[in-house]
Amino acid sequence: MTYSIIGATARHTRSVGMERRLAAILSADVQGYSRLMHEDETATIRTLTAYRSLMASLIRQYRGRVVDDPGDNLLAEFPSVVEAVQCAVTIQRTLAARNAALLPHRQMVFRMGLHLGDIVAEQERIYGAAVNLAARLERVAEGGGLCISGTVYDHVVARLPLDYSVIGVWMGQGTPAPVRVYRVQIEQTARPPIRRASAPLTRMVWPRTRRMARAVRRYLGKSVRISSRVNVGRERVCVPVCRTSSVASATAVPMR
Repeated sequence: MTYSIIGATARHTRSVGMERRLAAILSADVQGYSRLMHEDETATIRTLTAYRSLMASLIRQYRGRVVDDPGDNLLAEFPSVVEAVQCAVTIQRTLAARNAALLPHRQMVFRMGLHLGDIVAEQERIYGAAVNLAARLERVAEGGGLCISGTVYDHVVARLPLDYSVIGVWMGQGTPAPVRVYRVQIEQTARPPIRRASAPLTRMVWPRTRRMARAVRRYLGKSVRISSRVNVGRERVCVPVCRTSSVASATAVPMR
């Protein structure tokens, strides 16, 4: 009877609603939010509401979920780290286009940090060291920028054609191992086209080929004769080869 009670208690404890899973965590906040609010609260709240709605829409488009958005912060999770980086880059580029229509001192730029790790989910909330690390990466990022951990970098560097730069190694309280930190290039840069043979290179190659062809033709014209034995009675017919004809011939044999 005692065993049954212990077993029932254990089953009840496991079914509280907590779940462990691997997820990509995106953390974002507004750079200079206090200044914006101090200058114009109404305009800041209006812009923040519009931008947060746009961000939530893009997060859903990339199969993510907004976990929480208190104040100027936003926390989201994604089942795919590749889609998480794609979403973050898309958000920053879209917001940059929106900010271009605003006065410089009223532009609202977000800093973003992204990490991949194990989290604990309880109903709609998430917890764990991965969430805290994503928030720390966000603080390292510049306004309008994105910082990712080395774990994220290892997963996406071969899959996403973006430019990455190393910031350094971060070691803080609660992190047993150093964390590599990378910056993702947000601005779209013109990539160099596929290198093809240039005109000067072509001129360097073909004259040599033509000279070799002329030398071969001169040699053939002066000293080469290819004969074909054709039995016409008892006569041997010698057929000279034209300079423009092919040297290879199935019926031609060397002269004796």
